[in-house]
Amino acid sequence: MAVSFDWRVPPEIAPQPADYDFDLDTALNAVVAMRSVVPADAFTADILGTERTGNGVIIRDDGLILTIGYLITEAQEIWLTLADGRTFAATPIGYDQETGFGLVQALGRLDVPALPLGDAADAVPGTEVVAAGAGGRSHSVAARVIARQEFAGYWEYVLDEAIFTAPAHPFWGGTGLIGPDGRLLGIGSLQLEQATETGEGVPLNMYVPIDLLKPILDDLLTIGQPNRPPRPWLGLYATEVDDRVVIAGVAGKGPAARALKEGDVVLSVGGMRVTGLAGLFRKVWSLGNAGVTVPMTVNRDGRSMDVSVPSADRNRFLKGPSLH
Repeated sequence: MAVSFDWRVPPEIAPQPADYDFDLDTALNAVVAMRSVVPADAFTADILGTERTGNGVIIRDDGLILTIGYLITEAQEIWLTLADGRTFAATPIGYDQETGFGLVQALGRLDVPALPLGDAADAVPGTEVVAAGAGGRSHSVAARVIARQEFAGYWEYVLDEAIFTAPAHPFWGGTGLIGPDGRLLGIGSLQLEQATETGEGVPLNMYVPIDLLKPILDDLLTIGQPNRPPRPWLGLYATEVDDRVVIAGVAGKGPAARALKEGDVVLSVGGMRVTGLAGLFRKVWSLGNAGVTVPMTVNRDGRSMDVSVPSADRNRFLKGPSLH
């Protein structure tokens, strides 16, 4: 079940110990490779696949590991591979839909020092950071923070202030963003492209700031999710096209499957005009908790029409963890 470390980043972008005021190799040892297996009938199997690989960061000496949640959602098996090649089984502990963080617990003694949590406020544009992947220096990238700004994901997800870095790590999922003091500033979620003045796309990584973990960590450890009412979830995928918010698809068994169609242009939610992807999701969430009916006005095939979408708690559609 070990993950292969055969690949390498280009040497010119790999971090070098002399460039940092902390023990780079010790910090990188806290990043582990992760492989999860998800049942074929899982709700997320069609979108995310049944075998998922990425990274995780040891944040406690007892083997508690922080990762990006889509790697472990509905997982029935999780396997970890350390930089020295040792392999351990792990079990999911918690997942937060709002931030995207996931926690797993190694089922064995790792004997690897944890990476301390830092302060995401230190990740200001221009800051030199390390995008740390499992396997050490040759699997990590010496990067720079290039932006702190809002991010909206098509799957009903918004971060008020995500961290964006370049050059991009090629296997970004669950990578650790290590700051100048050797502390963890964020967890890798996506690779995106930023258009330059010439129109050329430059790959970037998006990181979830570590500060979003601190208020919910105890809840994730004790009950598996934050102790707050779940947001209304519609089961839609949306995108922005020519300053319009367009439905790109719906989850086959989700709440919106009967009310919305691919190609619908969302005009308003609850009587409030929709002007962007983040605005759409925030207007839905402002109507109440999961279960609230969401009134929407859409343009379908050139005709304006009103629809009512019953919302739900997204977690109720997911398979629970298979505890070892």
